[in-house]
Amino acid sequence: MTSTPSSPAREFLLACELHDPRRLGTALAAGLDPVAPLEGKTPVTWLLEMYTRSDRFPMCLRMLLDRGARVGDPLVTAVLLDDAAGVRAAAVLDDGVALAQRVTLPSAFTPLEGVTPLHVAAEFGHRAAAEALLRAGAAVDAPASLDRDGLGGQTPLFHTVNAHAHRSAPVMQALLAAGADPQVRIPGLTWGRGHEWESTFFDLTPVSYAQLGLLPQMHRDAHHIDATVRALLAAGGRPAPAMPNVPNRYVSAHTGTR
Repeated sequence: MTSTPSSPAREFLLACELHDPRRLGTALAAGLDPVAPLEGKTPVTWLLEMYTRSDRFPMCLRMLLDRGARVGDPLVTAVLLDDAAGVRAAAVLDDGVALAQRVTLPSAFTPLEGVTPLHVAAEFGHRAAAEALLRAGAAVDAPASLDRDGLGGQTPLFHTVNAHAHRSAPVMQALLAAGADPQVRIPGLTWGRGHEWESTFFDLTPVSYAQLGLLPQMHRDAHHIDATVRALLAAGGRPAPAMPNVPNRYVSAHTGTR
């Protein structure tokens, strides 16, 4: 029995989901328009809003940009490409003004609504871009905008403590080394807005937000959460008590996780 060939659109969506440059190249070669909307969203938007976080994201984005797609702002584009040289060039070009600009991008997890480029680098786990932004003078504790419900205000650090596949741990360390406040408190935020895993949380600190990774909809690793919480406590000068039941034995026994 022969399988039905995938359409360019299906190949593209799989490429976005998996950050697969080979699939993306196949879709583009088969005629996928890198600019025209697909089911109401541009290809760049599809790529941005997928939940995967990996080193392959910049390569996929570059393939779209090379074929005419656009993100918009040069600095945000450089951040999404994890391009330190591009970040430096964009920051120098406008005398650093863009470092404090507010942008809104789709995000499957922590919202990117009214955030700075440093928030974007933190969300995607782009260490080279984050360090270049910090060296250029980006405010390490800049708050995001508040949404219509008065929630938000998170600093870039929040985007690193509850990250997909623990990807943003190096950026977390860079932010903490630059003086990020590990004990800042915000009124709350809505995680995964618009997706079936959407969840709203209140009265958050980086530590409490990290611990929310234990919720089933977040699919985070308990070992990673433990390491993140310990790093945040240490950065805040707080002792970390012994926590031997990680991962939780009860949960492990009932879910088959380890």
